[in-house]
Amino acid sequence: MPGTAALSTLPHGFVDALRALPGALPVFTSPEELDRFGHDETEDLRFPPQVVVQPRTTEQVAAIVALCAAHAVPITPMGAHTGLSGGALAVHGGVGLSMAKMNAIVNIDERNQQVTVEPGVITQVLQEAVAAKGLYYAPDPSSRGSCTIGGNLAENAGGPRAVKYGVTRDFVLNLQVVLPSGEVIWTGANTLKNSTGYDLTRLIVGSEGTLGIITKAVLRLVPLPKETRLMLVPFPDAHKACEAVSAVFRAGITPSALEFMERDAIDWTLRFVEGVNIAIAEDTAAHLLIEVDGNHGDVLMRECETILGVMEQFGCQDVLFAETSAEKDALWMMRRRVGEAVKSNSVYKEEDTVVPRYELPNLLAKVKEVGAKYGFKSVCYGHAGDGNLHVNIIKGDMPDEAWRKDLPTAIREIFQYTVSVGGTLSGEHGIGLVQRPYMDIAFDPVQLDLMRGIKALFDPLGIMNPGKVLP
Repeated sequence: MPGTAALSTLPHGFVDALRALPGALPVFTSPEELDRFGHDETEDLRFPPQVVVQPRTTEQVAAIVALCAAHAVPITPMGAHTGLSGGALAVHGGVGLSMAKMNAIVNIDERNQQVTVEPGVITQVLQEAVAAKGLYYAPDPSSRGSCTIGGNLAENAGGPRAVKYGVTRDFVLNLQVVLPSGEVIWTGANTLKNSTGYDLTRLIVGSEGTLGIITKAVLRLVPLPKETRLMLVPFPDAHKACEAVSAVFRAGITPSALEFMERDAIDWTLRFVEGVNIAIAEDTAAHLLIEVDGNHGDVLMRECETILGVMEQFGCQDVLFAETSAEKDALWMMRRRVGEAVKSNSVYKEEDTVVPRYELPNLLAKVKEVGAKYGFKSVCYGHAGDGNLHVNIIKGDMPDEAWRKDLPTAIREIFQYTVSVGGTLSGEHGIGLVQRPYMDIAFDPVQLDLMRGIKALFDPLGIMNPGKVLP
């Protein structure tokens, strides 16, 4: 779908002024180049910017932003285009600020277990670099092989290991940020504790580029676990699989990952991904993928025995234990490719619901109930350990008119239920463009006005990633 928002008008000579900034910045203006920056992984949306520029330094970012501020030109920060909420789409045109060239790991501080990085660093590249020094950066999105730290920071990304280690925000100590005025600040300190003033660092993380542009991040690290154990647990009843999730934690175990996948999610992925062969019984309805990690194999085996006992209480089928690194990699590849597999099968919309984990079975039931009411199929999977259910709504044979008119009402019902049981609209994908219409479900007018006030204080001209998050 092409972009339909009103585009700003670039002032005469603006592109030439960008090209004249110090450092011989790459500037893209051809339709083919702009189209490449006009979409991400959000449905079929397309909003090309009017010009794209790729800075290499914080000083260049500041100069670009100051030029945009002087002419009230919108700026949309852009990462690796792996987002699922339209957060990096230039819905009002203007400048697309690609951070791809700012991709340095500036310093790995082994003594303090910290790393300083630029926003264009690919998440997996960072993980492997610190792992070589016996350290661990745990936030682990499914797109870790292509997504970047800047995008992870903008959306407060999570991933499978969030259940034990926390989301991106929990690993951020300090940020260098270019404000919408072109001024440069650091938001905090490179310390594990900081009770000095308002917490600007946590405010910026998850703000989706609407308050400023992150140009460096100081991230905390933890020791790399020496061992992992991984099991794939099938269930004939998807609701029982969901019920088993909270029981694991009540048994005193905190897995390093606890993932839920409906039958269709695995079936579609096995057809989509070569080299992964898993036998699935005909009556299997869902799977849990459960990992524990640590430094002592005997402790991990006792934890696995406890988890297996919990699974049996909820009627699991024969459990598959991954014995080798290759088997573990195959199971994780299957899980990480589910989203791509679903997208390859049908037009779809993905909602990123999250509830207290005990409510997960009820959320799954509600999704299926709403689907039956409005005539759509859904494929559900996600980070069950922290109550984060990705709901993929499949168009299939649903008429175009119903897809266009009825689906927003159906999504609103799912979100209303989610909030009613203590959940919220997004666990890790952000609000961006596509969830903006539903923000009134999660927040009352007073809360939304407070957020608008924060946005206006940081960005009085409204140039920083306009059209996102706030309705």
